[in-house]
Amino acid sequence: MIDAHAGALALLGCQGRPGGSGDENKLTTKLAIICGTSSCHMSLTKVPVLAPGIWGPYKHAIIPDLYLNEAGQSATGVLMDYMLETHPCYGQLHKEHGSNGKIYAFLNGFLEELAKQRGEDSLHRLTIDLHIWPDFHGNRSPLADPNLKGMISGLTMTKDVQNLALIYLALMQALAYGTRHILQVLEASGREAITSILLCGGLSKNALFVQTHADICSVPVLLPSEPEAVLLGSAMMGAYAAGLYDSLETAATGMGGSATVVKPDLSDANRDYHERKYRVFQRMYLDQRGYERIMKG
Repeated sequence: MIDAHAGALALLGCQGRPGGSGDENKLTTKLAIICGTSSCHMSLTKVPVLAPGIWGPYKHAIIPDLYLNEAGQSATGVLMDYMLETHPCYGQLHKEHGSNGKIYAFLNGFLEELAKQRGEDSLHRLTIDLHIWPDFHGNRSPLADPNLKGMISGLTMTKDVQNLALIYLALMQALAYGTRHILQVLEASGREAITSILLCGGLSKNALFVQTHADICSVPVLLPSEPEAVLLGSAMMGAYAAGLYDSLETAATGMGGSATVVKPDLSDANRDYHERKYRVFQRMYLDQRGYERIMKG
């Protein structure tokens, strides 16, 4: 088993509420995302699901008799760093805060304050006229096109911290819309609905990234109490091999532990706003294709 699959095993075995019942803790209603430089989205099903632009189904890849679908985003954390480090005010911010992680924490607080100043109930509304298509390094899933390019609509000549903060927010939203796109394609291909997302990796430490995924995908996001998912998944396999559990599935659920649950904002206003932004997101892809047809004939 490869390292990412071991990490997914640990994530999928994690429970948001110990002792929960029904769909809440089913392995097959969860999406595991290992999010760092790039992101890998993995989910398991009892029956094979053939989804365009998404790898699999692979039988026995993680748990015997279950099928793995694996999707991904080619650039996530590395794209956030790129947007930050190429902005004119990066040098000054780095002097003041010392690292990219601390700059992101500062920007998260800055956006909260900006939303309050503008009288917005949600900071997400700050990007009403700023939109990003995030495929600066091609699209891995679900379009499977390495030649797609990134797009930004709504740029101005402003180069201050507020400008950077809004671009940063719009990018986080775009990455979450990309995850929503993957979920949409999986469900359109016959997969049962995903009811929770589990995150690990560097981006899972960014509270705004986590909340944005919950809000845009309209499902809870779980942050496991054990941060070393790959190591825990490897321990699960060792415990099963040693005969401590009857199956790898019971090892996963028995050792997966609990998680902090980040609930989505399901208010009508928030859902309507993100639905409109998601329509723009989809339109940007169609526009890029249209530009190609015009230029290439």
